[in-house]
Amino acid sequence: MFRTLSFTSTPFIGRVQVPESMFTMARAQVIATPKIPVVFPGSTKQCISNVDLGVHGVVQRQSWPNNLSTKEGKSRIPRFDPMFIDDAYDKCTLLMTKERQKAIWAIYVWCRRTDELVDGPNADYMNSEVLERWEERLEDIFEGRPYDMLDAALSDTVFNFPLDIKPFRDMIEGMRMDTRKSRYKSFQELYLYCYYVAGTVGLMSVPVMGISPESSVPDHTIYTAALYLGIGNQLTNILRDVGEDACRGRVYLPQEELTQFGLSDKDIFSRKVTDAWRDFMKEQIVRARFFFNLAEEGASELDKDSRWPVWSSLILYRKILDAIEENDYDNLTKRAYVGRTKKLLTLPWAYSLALSKPGLTLR
Repeated sequence: MFRTLSFTSTPFIGRVQVPESMFTMARAQVIATPKIPVVFPGSTKQCISNVDLGVHGVVQRQSWPNNLSTKEGKSRIPRFDPMFIDDAYDKCTLLMTKERQKAIWAIYVWCRRTDELVDGPNADYMNSEVLERWEERLEDIFEGRPYDMLDAALSDTVFNFPLDIKPFRDMIEGMRMDTRKSRYKSFQELYLYCYYVAGTVGLMSVPVMGISPESSVPDHTIYTAALYLGIGNQLTNILRDVGEDACRGRVYLPQEELTQFGLSDKDIFSRKVTDAWRDFMKEQIVRARFFFNLAEEGASELDKDSRWPVWSSLILYRKILDAIEENDYDNLTKRAYVGRTKKLLTLPWAYSLALSKPGLTLR
């Protein structure tokens, strides 16, 4: 989970009105999403169909023409004062200047602030009403009525890129789930949670990163790969943080699968690494890597200027899984991490992959 500003700590600076005509949506080709759920290896069964998650609708609404303009040819940029927008992005991006970098950071900051509602310093005051208010505030952002400067950066991003509101709403639903659940019976339940809190980030990011003009695969394939990258990242976070989550009374591991290996919450809270635990973790790592393999199918299909950070994420998160193995599967008392030197060494590799033409995967 993220750590950042709390919702209750941000000041209200007023709303900026935007003409209704700016919300005109360009017509998009309807892209069908595969209805067959992914089947993955090991003790797991199936993940939830993208149709059930409504991903096909998101792809349809976000697959606008590359010029990002309305049918009338008018710019979708809201009429905010330029100095105000510059200040808003400065807060979000620490002086990052490229358009896509600013947009990604505006999205990231909103995600962090959303997570803070549940995991931040004011989490004790969390209730359903707070999340309802946050969702209403999200709707205002998409309608061009930001409450503060950080909201304004995202609102401007919404008008510059074809972002759909559903992934943002789904992330808020993930926060609701986090307030209600501290255990997950099956992987399907856990997969849904991972989609809400991380897969959604992939769906938010693709319209900003862009799809390569050289790509010959359907848009839904690229969006699905981005979703799977988020799933893989979240599963890796869960495996890395088992011990820390246990200290908070949380177990983000499928209870059914723990039982299959003769394990239970008691084994996690005892913090003893047994052979049964190692066998269980091996299966969990196989599954996380499986989702990263699926994510590769879209990484090289993105616009060439956006591939480097995606490939870097793929490689670095895989190395976290490697680190868990190097720790002899002890994620109960140790936190797996990738050292600075290893991180630096991955960057040239990721960059070389980013230069590759669409169609490349690491197999």
